[in-house]
Amino acid sequence: MYRIGLTGGIGSGKSTVAQLLVAWGASVIDADALARSLTQPGGQAMPAIARAFGSRAVQADGAMDRGYMRQQVFQDAAKRHQLEQILHPLIGQAMQGAAAAATGLYLVYDIPLLVESLARYRPIMNRICVVDCEETEQIARVQARSGLSVQAVRQIMSTQASRQQRLAAADDVIFNGIGITLAMLEERVRQVHENWLQLIGQQKEQ
Repeated sequence: MYRIGLTGGIGSGKSTVAQLLVAWGASVIDADALARSLTQPGGQAMPAIARAFGSRAVQADGAMDRGYMRQQVFQDAAKRHQLEQILHPLIGQAMQGAAAAATGLYLVYDIPLLVESLARYRPIMNRICVVDCEETEQIARVQARSGLSVQAVRQIMSTQASRQQRLAAADDVIFNGIGITLAMLEERVRQVHENWLQLIGQQKEQ
């Protein structure tokens, strides 16, 4: 199946793009959703997280304490790497299972940190699509939806690839920045979607 890697910085609108693609027949694998399932009560990653980070990393219901872990990993690169070493292999296994079951027109891997792990993902993707917007707009959107401070949002952004790094890795760019309405975004996504269908058709003819 034709594989698209979809990525974008926090607040870029990547999830909205993924929802549009699903509506038009794509199968989407959401890496964040898989990570949440692994860290919910009884989640496959929880025993290793508890061993690595202690009881404070686990809520009373057995789920990962996201607030505590956010503080830990955004302030300490070694701890962030430790958490990634636990989660990434499990997410990879879950992705393989979801990909095998996919029946859409093409397969979209919705991966926030795709560019940060480009060596892992580039070889298995036909295209990489970046949802792009200005950094100031990212901050404003995340503040509006989560109430985080500017400093907290910038701290999250500092752990992600830069805008320039994402754009350098992109085969397709969907701009969703200042002044872009939902209708405008939908048209931009439709154009990319139709281009992918053409590429898939050409590939089948070869």
